[in-house]
Amino acid sequence: MAFASNIPSTPADGNIKTVVVTTLADPSQPTVTELQAGTDISCYITLGGFAYTTSQATISDQRECSDQDYQRPGRKSVSDASVTVIDNTNSELAEEYNEAVTAMAEGTTGYIVRRRGLPAADDWAAEQMVTVIPVVFGEKQLVAQEENSVQRSQIPFFVTGEWYMENATVKAAGGAYASSIVGEAIVGKAVL
Repeated sequence: MAFASNIPSTPADGNIKTVVVTTLADPSQPTVTELQAGTDISCYITLGGFAYTTSQATISDQRECSDQDYQRPGRKSVSDASVTVIDNTNSELAEEYNEAVTAMAEGTTGYIVRRRGLPAADDWAAEQMVTVIPVVFGEKQLVAQEENSVQRSQIPFFVTGEWYMENATVKAAGGAYASSIVGEAIVGKAVL
């Protein structure tokens, strides 16, 4: 392939969709139906308000026969996991426009599903690559008031199982079995 200095890029503004879903039959392959049943919090999240940092440790792989130290990929971990959202609590907007705070109430379990690269308003479709994170939400933290700002809250979340970083593929049809993430245990339910 020849060198190309004009490789196009995908704008990020307006191209991230985020939903909170209570159950997924297979987190590595969420269905369109399951994602449509979730709470869309995309327009509640403040710019830069989704914090989710993953890291991976290094395993030292030293050999007696070499004067070089090799490495292997080690355990993966998560830090700084939270979502900062518009919070309309106690305002005239609270009843109709506080879905994010309600969906992420302390102790609530489920999944955060995020899709990048397509307009947030676009519907879910088969074959889209998404990030899926099984979570339990923590206590809502009030963001300090600033001049010329809106009322916001930061909601921490804790990862309760295996996550998928843009390597889960949306499927068109639903499955026959669903799981709910409850703390660290998985409780299955038949779907009729």
